[in-house]
Amino acid sequence: MPAEVTLAWNLIILQPMLNFLILLYRVTFSNFGVAILVFTLVIRVLMLPLTLKQLHASRSMMSLQPKMQELQKKHGKDREKISQETMKLYKEHGVNPLGCALPTLVQFPIWIGLYQSIIQALADTPEGLLSLSQHLYGALQTVWTTVPLNNAFLWLDLARPDPFYVLPVLVGGSMWVQQKMMTVPNADPQQAQMNQMMQTMMPLMFAFMTIQFSSGLALYWVMSNMIGITLQYTVTGWGSLFKPAPKSAPKPAPAPAAITSKPASKGGKKKADAKYGKKR
Repeated sequence: MPAEVTLAWNLIILQPMLNFLILLYRVTFSNFGVAILVFTLVIRVLMLPLTLKQLHASRSMMSLQPKMQELQKKHGKDREKISQETMKLYKEHGVNPLGCALPTLVQFPIWIGLYQSIIQALADTPEGLLSLSQHLYGALQTVWTTVPLNNAFLWLDLARPDPFYVLPVLVGGSMWVQQKMMTVPNADPQQAQMNQMMQTMMPLMFAFMTIQFSSGLALYWVMSNMIGITLQYTVTGWGSLFKPAPKSAPKPAPAPAAITSKPASKGGKKKADAKYGKKR
């Protein structure tokens, strides 16, 4: 990574996040786990406008689902036409599909910065403490007098993965519930299969990362997901969580071929008379 990018990242993301976490640690009676939970709550409050926009966009897309099913029945397998009409439908009702993904994209820098902050803040070696000192604000004497931090919380060492895999299960399960609530039902079998794959792969991927990463980051994910589920329920209820996937429209049965009786040719008639005998 170029030095300029690293410097900008440290100044804009890492250092503010790290110093804020250490201040929260001091305020929360030297409990780093509680500091992470409070930090998560603060981040979710700051992101509340984006989150509400995402939830309202999801609710609007759910309300348009019957009309989208009508488009699929009307245009059949013409996917290009269905896509054009769907975008037209979104525009008419002021729905932006990208609004559903924006809060997730915004959280990626937060996840990376939080992971680095936890590793830096919980340093317990001379080399780690030296690296930590380079990111602390000189004007905040409270921060300097607080380190080193206590990394114990419940059964966890917040600098290391959960040894009992409780957090990976909670991360995967809460993420699956949240995604299921937000997913817009789709009668298109291909799109429905893609949605189902995402609902399964994303929670499994994050659960696997939780096994590898520090449990402090997993604690943030669990708390963030629980807040997200609460907000989702407040705006849209349970959404698609308890709704079965819509059945695709049945294909019309092919019309039976018309049976027409053709008069027998003279040659065929003579052969039939010769074979069976003609009654006179």
